[in-house]
Amino acid sequence: VQLQASGGGLVQAGGSLRLSCAASGVTFSAYVMAWFRQAPGKEREFVAARSWSGRTAYTDSVKGRFTISRDNAKNTVYLQMNNLKPEDTAVYYCAAGMHNTFSSSAEYSRGTAYNYWGQGTQVTVSS
Repeated sequence: VQLQASGGGLVQAGGSLRLSCAASGVTFSAYVMAWFRQAPGKEREFVAARSWSGRTAYTDSVKGRFTISRDNAKNTVYLQMNNLKPEDTAVYYCAAGMHNTFSSSAEYSRGTAYNYWGQGTQVTVSS
């Protein structure tokens, strides 16, 4: 199983980036796909998740700015990030968790429920 994240970079505050995560070796439809992030000196935190059927969840700080989507034909999940802020600076990780691990979308933020993790992509937002 491999999750390959890409799309990170350096952007000014107010700018946009789109992250991609390509999955291989998994039955994509069986998994909730998510993005987490970890800033220097901080714990990993949940950002967004999307199920095969389109259920989504976002952490409050990104609602209205970030959008998670997935192309099930391409086994790829995206994170469109708009109006970026310096506090969004972090390494972003994609993750895959089997649908039957979650009893509801409220559990999508539970990091321990995800089976597979990508290598991370750095996002730096300058002020």
